[in-house]
Amino acid sequence: MARYYDVHPDNPQPRILRQVVDLVRDGGLIAYPTDSCFAFGARLGNRDGIDRIRGIRHLDDRHHFTLVCRDFAQLGQFVHVSNSVFRLVKASTPGSYTFILPATREVPRRMLHPRKRTVGVRVPAHSVTQALLAELDEPLVSSTLILPGEDEPLTHGWEIKERLDHALDAVVDAGDCGKEPTTVVDLSQDEPEILRRGAGDPSRFE
Repeated sequence: MARYYDVHPDNPQPRILRQVVDLVRDGGLIAYPTDSCFAFGARLGNRDGIDRIRGIRHLDDRHHFTLVCRDFAQLGQFVHVSNSVFRLVKASTPGSYTFILPATREVPRRMLHPRKRTVGVRVPAHSVTQALLAELDEPLVSSTLILPGEDEPLTHGWEIKERLDHALDAVVDAGDCGKEPTTVVDLSQDEPEILRRGAGDPSRFE
């Protein structure tokens, strides 16, 4: 049964944040809010957590997991960023974008696209997400909380708790965070490729 944490959207309670982060460090899988809908979250290197996300969402090995990072400096530890890409990413973070980039050796192999050796990265603009990342002091391995056969992500914490009570360890609810996922941009090649149009303005990559 998943624990349910009701968190203030602007000033998240430190005691609750510590409890959630302790759970993540112990190998737990959480649902948490971002600036573009809810997401699954697990600790980097948590093989079971990644497998649980794959199982819930029915994902194959070509799915790009995302490392949700606290800031641009942390993001740079996990992906290779060329000078031209640097400017694009820097100007778009924090924000509702996920960038596909070549991964460094810091990223576990099971998270990588099997052929491209790439991974998704993002820096969210959400108070609760930022507070969780600050407390954890490392990225969260994440994936949008969209269930198989559904077109839109779940948007209410109580509904996530109700439907995934058996599959999650905790739900962090800070109220409405929208239902539009991030805009996904592949920057691993010479020209940007928009893979999904979402909450972030894609025009700067066109």
